[in-house]
Amino acid sequence: MSVASNEMAKVKDPLPGDLAIWFFIMAEMLVFGIFFITYVFVRSNNVELFNTYQLELHRVAGIINTIALITSSYFVAMGVYCIRQNNIQRTGHMLLSALFMGAVFVAVKMWEYSHVFGAGIHLSTNTFYTFYISLTFFHFMHVMMGMVILGALYYFLRQGKYTADDHHGIETGASYWHMVDLLWIVLFPLVYIIR
Repeated sequence: MSVASNEMAKVKDPLPGDLAIWFFIMAEMLVFGIFFITYVFVRSNNVELFNTYQLELHRVAGIINTIALITSSYFVAMGVYCIRQNNIQRTGHMLLSALFMGAVFVAVKMWEYSHVFGAGIHLSTNTFYTFYISLTFFHFMHVMMGMVILGALYYFLRQGKYTADDHHGIETGASYWHMVDLLWIVLFPLVYIIR
């Protein structure tokens, strides 16, 4: 092996996980960014309507979901740390804990939707609810996909696929899950709080 090859082998990837996930994350953040900018623009032309209907949202549910996703991201980060230490059992516990917090988010969001739809509110009720339902449901689907990814990571971990030397998949899944969390951290104050 040449000296150049040895040096290349020592250089760590600048981003955790697979490069393809970062292209996907950037594309998803671009889509959400366009959504967010459109929301802000439309809201600026309908401030009174948005302020009125924003008060109908369950802010406590939004706060619980924010805490759930931040906590789940912590567990995912700890899972990455644990697999780097080759602590397979603790990695599994962290992934399951993250999955549980994702399930809390899903349960709370479904409860919230049941109240919204139960009140006869739908996409065409008004402009605010068009954005609220579209943005939160689009994000909800990303949470569901993230939970499938976390479940797959746990399954493959239990099959012995990941070790301290080979945990690229866990870093890839963690990167996706952190994106989901970051998007909610922007979405929550934008839709539920800022007036």
